[in-house]
Amino acid sequence: MSTDRVIRWGIVGPGRIADSVAPDFAYVEGAELVAVASRVQERAQAFADKHGVARAYGGYGGILGDDEVDALYIATPHPQHEAVALAALAAGKAVLVEKAFTATVAGAERVIAAARRERVFAMEAMWTRFQPAVVKIRELVADGAIGEVRQVQADLGVDRPYDPKDRLFDPAQGGGAMLDLGVYVVSIAQHFLGNPTSVAVSGSLAPTGVDVEAGLLLGYDDGRAAALLVSLRNPTPGRARLHGTKGWIEIPPRFHHPKAFTLHRFGQEPETFDLPPLGVGYSHELIEVNDCLRAGETESSVMPLDDTLAVQRVLNEASEKLGVFHHEDARVAV
Repeated sequence: MSTDRVIRWGIVGPGRIADSVAPDFAYVEGAELVAVASRVQERAQAFADKHGVARAYGGYGGILGDDEVDALYIATPHPQHEAVALAALAAGKAVLVEKAFTATVAGAERVIAAARRERVFAMEAMWTRFQPAVVKIRELVADGAIGEVRQVQADLGVDRPYDPKDRLFDPAQGGGAMLDLGVYVVSIAQHFLGNPTSVAVSGSLAPTGVDVEAGLLLGYDDGRAAALLVSLRNPTPGRARLHGTKGWIEIPPRFHHPKAFTLHRFGQEPETFDLPPLGVGYSHELIEVNDCLRAGETESSVMPLDDTLAVQRVLNEASEKLGVFHHEDARVAV
């Protein structure tokens, strides 16, 4: 693909997240949002009218067969990600899949296997890793600014009134705190500590059977650990800390899309870095996909598929220890 070619994007699933992502295309050089698809034509058309998108499809077949779409941002409920991603990859379209990547480990494995078999780009839309503040944190950690990272703390909680009809409380739609919020805290721990060797969890369930709160302790063979909290029943600051042998880094609320952070080196004054994102912040993951496509890459080195799979394994193990067993939606028509 030419290095100066415009990457033409489509969105599948014009919900709340897609509504926030769409305006950020304006900050991405060489990207154009040209199509949107929903199971309901009227919903797709309303989204297209709001965001100035040229083509709106009812059902997913139209956008999958659109030769003028290079990449798809998949923002359907979690259990539908696998079916849509597999169909998109088979059609030769790059995919940016909203987190959590899938509802199950098996689903993630199938999508990853298909992407590698077809040699088509796929990435989880973990925008946190591409925020300018997190990019700088990664550089500082790599340079040894806080020594060896030994512990990670992170929390993310919201006060969501219980409503059995709400997607977050609906098992069929992959509801629960783990897949929606846990993915952030687990991903930042995995990013800076690697893959854990043990997962301990405590939490509670809603009357519908989904998890509404959880505390996770990720363990590592050498004694490193991550203490993580998520909740749908009470708000938390949304803060993260990376603790190293020579200092620590404080990421203020909300850590998953920070505008700044503070570096604490032992024996030195704290140093604050202000690094706001472009637009809302989704722009940076879109830029990554565009850059990878132009370079002919099929995976991102910042958000590789192996990391996505490792995080998915933690999420599902923790959910199942709480008695929550997620399933992919086999009824999706693509």
